[in-house]
Order: sequence, then C-alpha cells, then structure tokens
Amino acid sequence: MVGTMEYGTGIRLHTGFDDAVARVRDALKDQGFGVLTEIDVQATLKEKLGEDMESYLILGACNPPLAHRALGVDRRIGLLLPCNVVVRADDDTTIVEALDPQIMVGLTGRPELAPVADEAATRLTAALDSLGGDALAK
Repeated sequence: MVGTMEYGTGIRLHTGFDDAVARVRDALKDQGFGVLTEIDVQATLKEKLGEDMESYLILGACNPPLAHRALGVDRRIGLLLPCNVVVRADDDTTIVEALDPQIMVGLTGRPELAPVADEAATRLTAALDSLGGDALAK
C-alpha cells in the first residue's frame, strides 16, 4: 500500500536500486506512462560539484492522453509536467516517490483540472501499489 505525504506518495522496496528502477519503469508503462526525461542526480552532483550521494534518479513520467487533456484546460500546465517519480537508494532498500498530481489543481486554481489529476493519481498509485512495497510514513 502506498503511503501519502503532503505533496506525494511513496513506498519502500526491499530490493536494490537497479532492480527497483527497472520495476518502476515497467509499472509506469503498465499504467500508460512513458518516461520522457531522466535525471541522474547522483552523477550530476558528482560531476558538477564533486559531491557524493546515494543513487538518486528522477523520472519524468507522462501519460500522453492525460497530458493532452490537461493542456486543453490550461496551456501553462506544461510548467508542472511531466509527473516526477523519484527512485532513490536508502541503505539496503530503495524508496520510490511520486508527486501528487492534485498539486497542479491547487497551484493553478483550475478545478477543471481535477478529473485529469484524479486519473493521473489513480494510475500513479496503481503503479506504485503493483510494486508491492511498504508505505512510507506520513
């Protein structure tokens, strides 16, 4: 079961980072999301700042029909797209977190985005639930 945070949902997987990333990609795909962007935060901070940190990947997930619907309501919504999903190592486990799509409704003040955000949230939650991890504390 996915745990809910103020602005996202997340789970803890009892698996390695690389396995978790592969499973997250598959789970997102099963829910109609493609990964448009990928930011390797660990590699970027090492290269640009010489700083070491745990494995940390930001996946920019997009469900094209949902993105199209949201853009039809508000062209500026692209500022809040795609849906970010974070996969990060945490000792011998991996944490997976997804931004709550309802954030775009709250930030824009556009209630007509709520149905799109609801569907995106349902799909992201289903993707995380399918991974079978432990809910993160609120």
